[in-house]
Amino acid sequence: MDLNTAAPLGMLAELTHRCPLHCPYCSNPVELIARDGELSTEEWISVLSQARELGVLQVHMSGGEPLARPDLPILVEHATKLGCYVNLVTSGLGLTESRLDDLVERGLAHVQLSVQGATADRADRLAGARAHDRKLVTAELITKAGLPLSVNVVLHRQNHDQLAGIIDLAEKMGADRLELANTQYYGWALRNRDALMPTRRQLEEAEPIVRAATDRLRGRMEIIYVVADYYEQYPKPCMYGWGARQLTVAPDGNVLPCPASTAIETLEFDNVRDKPLAWIWYESASFTAYRGEDWMSDTCGTCERRAIDFGGCRCQAFQLTGDPTATDPVCSRSPHRGVVDLILATPTKTDELVMRAPR
Repeated sequence: MDLNTAAPLGMLAELTHRCPLHCPYCSNPVELIARDGELSTEEWISVLSQARELGVLQVHMSGGEPLARPDLPILVEHATKLGCYVNLVTSGLGLTESRLDDLVERGLAHVQLSVQGATADRADRLAGARAHDRKLVTAELITKAGLPLSVNVVLHRQNHDQLAGIIDLAEKMGADRLELANTQYYGWALRNRDALMPTRRQLEEAEPIVRAATDRLRGRMEIIYVVADYYEQYPKPCMYGWGARQLTVAPDGNVLPCPASTAIETLEFDNVRDKPLAWIWYESASFTAYRGEDWMSDTCGTCERRAIDFGGCRCQAFQLTGDPTATDPVCSRSPHRGVVDLILATPTKTDELVMRAPR
């Protein structure tokens, strides 16, 4: 065991890949895990217990749509009794008042609700389902129950023009926190990159809108803006470094250093059905592969920013170069920056979205 490695603070528990929405920017893998491959209730209870023993304090129950799991209340209650702060990451579909009251009674502490656009017609088109109006009702139920509400919006070329309206909508929904996250191109989202990539002008127009709203709403609603890093000079710091603070458990029990790490086809991931969670965190090949700095290329290893952005995203590096140890091509210092520049310089081929098929 590496005693220099800190324990994880958070765990993303992907309870299922089943989802009522068909979002074209979905970052889950192209091949989703089927229902019969999911961990059982007893297995998830074991995972939660192991996570708390390992040091996890926050559990984010996600998917897919976690409400598709009938045992969600049992898992929320177990995690709460272990002393974890439990956050539900949901589309809101299926969250009735009675279900929410039950989850709150069992210890649910926070809800993160996804929103696709500022208006019903746009949002429903992007979700591939008539969901927007239902989300507004769900937000009202959440605030009525006294729970903190985060609203998460994935931004891209086809909703950036609604940015001001999205911020206004989150304010009306009573959100305590709004995350405006430009699309990350993993999984299904990579298939739609041509149709989702924002323009430089859209990003330039977004900055003053976000800045003004942040100032206006300070103390009432926190706004987090995740940049579109293809356009940036330096990559975003990915998860505070590989295997540093958080872990993800996929629906089938595979344990991942980050939610998108299955994009790295050269890595093999250990499963909680076969190995203890603590061993996977501290000793498995997948978690130790890019932890620290020893793996870094000369470009990153000699860079004064190596403790700031940690070499960027390993998944993105692999997808764009085929080498997970390469400097993230987003970085202006990367020898592969030309790959990103070519993507940005190539005229948009389509606005047609390929919607995610139902699971």
